[in-house]
Amino acid sequence: MNRRTRGVLLVGSLAVATVVTLAVALARGWDDDSCKFHSQLSTTTFPSGEVDVTSWAVTTHCPQIIKRLLGAAASVAAPVLGQATDLPLPEGEVLATERNSPVIESAHAETPLELAAVLGFYRAELSKRGWTENDGAVVEPDRAVVAFTTTDGPAQLRLISQDGRTIADLSLRKGAAADADILPRPGQVRLMLANGTDEEAVFTIDEQTIKLAANAKLHNSPQVDLPPGKFKVTIKVASGGAAQDREFEVGADETWAVLVGPAGVPLPVHIY
Repeated sequence: MNRRTRGVLLVGSLAVATVVTLAVALARGWDDDSCKFHSQLSTTTFPSGEVDVTSWAVTTHCPQIIKRLLGAAASVAAPVLGQATDLPLPEGEVLATERNSPVIESAHAETPLELAAVLGFYRAELSKRGWTENDGAVVEPDRAVVAFTTTDGPAQLRLISQDGRTIADLSLRKGAAADADILPRPGQVRLMLANGTDEEAVFTIDEQTIKLAANAKLHNSPQVDLPPGKFKVTIKVASGGAAQDREFEVGADETWAVLVGPAGVPLPVHIY
């Protein structure tokens, strides 16, 4: 798959700690007829020398790519979305977010491939890396949860089938201590919100409605505490159009960020 980019250098940061940071963001736009590709890479360097890297990439208004991914003929080559980590991503992903920090390495992907195919892909790729699958995997027609043991720390793969696509979350917990600002309450899930668009966005989460101003930063925005399990996020941007919604499965003692992406697309990032 080929990348076609138009580079624009931006300055930004997704830091959630109150520290002096040096942040450089690289944003790219890709366009072919009605098919649009957007991405951003943010690097934050802390005074200690530790580095956080977060990236996201998404295709929007892209019927040619969807048809190609599903096996139909198309003239458009889908872009490669992964940027911030070397964790494997399933073929044909139309949305990906990644984070590499001292506490976690994570990758979220959405693909039109069936759940069984995505599970088989991850099992094969992670085995090649020397990851050992733990006993007790949960594999059902519409979801899967698989834990792994690695030399770098405990890892987990979660898959959920929704609306003709598979949503995949792969995370590797590292040994570093997390900053108190991102720690969830014991046994709970912390959800942090940000708006990367130039217009107001409205979140609906677990029957709570939260408005975010344009370009609202992660560390200045509301936080939501949720019980572990499945939750649904709906995002509506001020310019109108259809609301975007996703259902995610999260575990106890995890922290996630949900960013408003192009056209109001939810961009979930596993940050602890």
